[in-house]
Amino acid sequence: MKNTTSEKVAGILGGMGPEATVDLLNRIIQLTPATDDNDHVRCIVDNNPKVPSRIKALVEKVGENPGPCMAEMAQRLEKWGADFLCIPCNTAHYYYDYANNAVSIPVVNLIDLTVARVLENNPNLTRVGILCSTAVISTQLYEKKFAEMNVTVLYPEDSFQEKLLEVIKRIKAGDTDSEVQALFATIVANVLEQGAELIIIACTELGIISTNLTFPSVDAAQILAEEIIARAKQV
Repeated sequence: MKNTTSEKVAGILGGMGPEATVDLLNRIIQLTPATDDNDHVRCIVDNNPKVPSRIKALVEKVGENPGPCMAEMAQRLEKWGADFLCIPCNTAHYYYDYANNAVSIPVVNLIDLTVARVLENNPNLTRVGILCSTAVISTQLYEKKFAEMNVTVLYPEDSFQEKLLEVIKRIKAGDTDSEVQALFATIVANVLEQGAELIIIACTELGIISTNLTFPSVDAAQILAEEIIARAKQV
């Protein structure tokens, strides 16, 4: 159905994971200046937890390629009336071209967006910490972009990265208790000790527990929510 309003309709390739998708929607609602329902952004969401696992495909090397599924989702969202698309999963951006090449509408690239926003606001940045899935590390999604601007990327040391993957898996299972948050804090400390000047929360699951942080940081999910509002409102 074609959009006939002056605002743009956001299409969201969700379900990677489901709670991260709901978290993004909450961020959009909270960030949108609104006095009535009509002021909010229209979002068409395919909250599809059946997208093949990115971890299994990229880390464990035993999983199905998620790209074709993401392409089908993108095509459905375009057919349903979305004016632009976004993917609230950092790891899934390894398969960004599958979605982007399947449609005629713009697909926001979360990696490019986050790197650009970080460098715009921190032009003298030299060392950035990235908290992300092991798959993002292995594919160098952020590393390649920051290297172009001579910014060194720091990750948790191997043992701490294993703990971070455990944290991500526990959040996906619905576990966000104090134990998980305490474990996350030790991982953050490890990256800061390496000399990170700023940390990017580059996993939408981690954004769920990364509130009230006391160190310089940006959350890719928050940046995406802001971009969705700006595009929808055309501001």
